[in-house]
Amino acid sequence: MALHSPKSCPIEDENGNKKAVLNKKETAIAQDRQELIKQKFSEWIWRDIDRRERLCHIYNETFNSIRPREYDGRHIRFEGMNPEISLRPHQINAIAHILYGGNTLLAHEVGAGKTYEMVAAAMEMKRLGLCTKSLIVVPNHITEQWAAEFLQLYPSANILVATKKDFEKQNRKKFCSRISTGDYDAIIIGHSQFEKIPMSAERQQAILQQQIEEILFGIEQAKSQKAERYTIKQMERTRKSLEAKLAKLNDQSRKDDVVTFEELGVDRIFIDESHYFKNLFLMTKMRNVGGIAQTEAQKSSDLFMKCQYLDELTGGRGVIFATGTPISNSMVELYTIQRYLQYRTLQEMGLIHFDDWASNFGETVTAIELSPEGSGYRAKTRFAKFYNLPELMSVFKQVADIQTADMLHLPVPKANFHTEVILDADHFKDVTFRTKDRSRDRGER
Repeated sequence: MALHSPKSCPIEDENGNKKAVLNKKETAIAQDRQELIKQKFSEWIWRDIDRRERLCHIYNETFNSIRPREYDGRHIRFEGMNPEISLRPHQINAIAHILYGGNTLLAHEVGAGKTYEMVAAAMEMKRLGLCTKSLIVVPNHITEQWAAEFLQLYPSANILVATKKDFEKQNRKKFCSRISTGDYDAIIIGHSQFEKIPMSAERQQAILQQQIEEILFGIEQAKSQKAERYTIKQMERTRKSLEAKLAKLNDQSRKDDVVTFEELGVDRIFIDESHYFKNLFLMTKMRNVGGIAQTEAQKSSDLFMKCQYLDELTGGRGVIFATGTPISNSMVELYTIQRYLQYRTLQEMGLIHFDDWASNFGETVTAIELSPEGSGYRAKTRFAKFYNLPELMSVFKQVADIQTADMLHLPVPKANFHTEVILDADHFKDVTFRTKDRSRDRGER
């Protein structure tokens, strides 16, 4: 069911120009009628026994037929690992998830040891022949720290670590050639450096063309459903933007001989602090709904293309994310993670478009809240409620290895709280009185 749009009425200002002003009364009535329609539709759809049984069967076959696997890695032998370091059980099980479960999200609490999990998983996959070359992408400022911890866990590992100079214009091609031709256990580079390694122009063109076709299909659907003109215009604007990118890609007169991502020989990527890539392109017919961010970051689009390529290359086993905050401030981030790691699963379930996903698992809620400027209250619709949560989590847990602080019970220092009372010093009192006197003088003037 389409969302209601706020009702507005045109008025003229002192210059005779017309402008739309929100009609609060009509908007409240429209919201009330929408809730009534939804309630009546829900009553009608369950009234017929045959229809109810048929819909339940379809739902259970599609969403309620998954039993998430529990991974046990106690049998894994970590050859070459520092014998002075012992991994915790949750770390060993997470490594088993990466080895046997395909694309994985390490959604572990901060301090749970995600770094060692990724290092050990990369080394085990290389030792067992499950991958040829692993690329570990980390925040720019901790590449050297990552390398130190990697060698602390595996002192004899052969790794290549990118420095700032390696990705300067004159050195980038040489460094990428070293990645392509070298037999390394792992390569560690920064987030911004990862973005500078492009996909081939042919693959970029194919992906952009696919996105344009999806937009055109969405526009046709919106027109057939008599959606708002604003929604259609917004989708048309997105189409033109994609077509401009495609034209720019096609019009490249000079051939850039830089090594492309496909030529690196990388068949596993580990993305540390993956929440930095949450702003992925999103197409939706929902308008003015809080919690649905449609901002697009180039680094996210670039990562999405590389994830798509690795899915084709490895059959959905080549991407590992790690973050302590998988969902920070928006429910859309859960859908974004699934697009990165479970694209084929979403396709099989018919949930590749956000509106389809949201209609199955989410609900918009309209509530009265204080306006941002604090001048009054307003009615705001937000995507802020989950439905069918057990089924959603069953699908999500196919890739997500979740460990919270309550589940881990990690040893932490005990905090002792006490209050320190600081008495006013004489010079502080003098400063306070002088400040008050100056303020009083300015007020009198």
